[in-house]
Amino acid sequence: MIIIGIDPGTDRAGYGVIEVEGGKARFVDAGILNVGRARGADALLLIKEGLDRLLEAHSPALLATEKLFFTKNQTTGIQIAEARGVILLAAREREIAILEFGPNEVKMAVTGYGQADKQAVLKMVRLILGVPELEVLDDASDALALALAAAQKQKNLVSGI
Repeated sequence: MIIIGIDPGTDRAGYGVIEVEGGKARFVDAGILNVGRARGADALLLIKEGLDRLLEAHSPALLATEKLFFTKNQTTGIQIAEARGVILLAAREREIAILEFGPNEVKMAVTGYGQADKQAVLKMVRLILGVPELEVLDDASDALALALAAAQKQKNLVSGI
């Protein structure tokens, strides 16, 4: 099963793709959908186009993303909600199943500690996927962690977490 994790953001969205087979997760791809200087609807269009290319290339059965959480900055919260809307739309257009997780749920699934920092998440992502040399931005490692949490929730990942 191919699972894609998407970490929505205001300036960029992280993505991580894994394949789960026989209870083992394998790293496929990870990176950033960068919107550059685009803002508003133009940024959302760039995220949608980039995500459409990823979904076409990898044909995932499942998309995992973060639930919207409350933030002190309402403007940032609204922008992330808009990006999430685009992500959810892209998945539904292709009839891809969607799982949503809170940040602490993902950290708990991957590290066993709901308050883990970004470095601990990246360390466990590397360990579980067997790629100790993996160098990615936080957004991409968070996206891989989302994909791993989805695999665990679907009971497809029986070892490694």
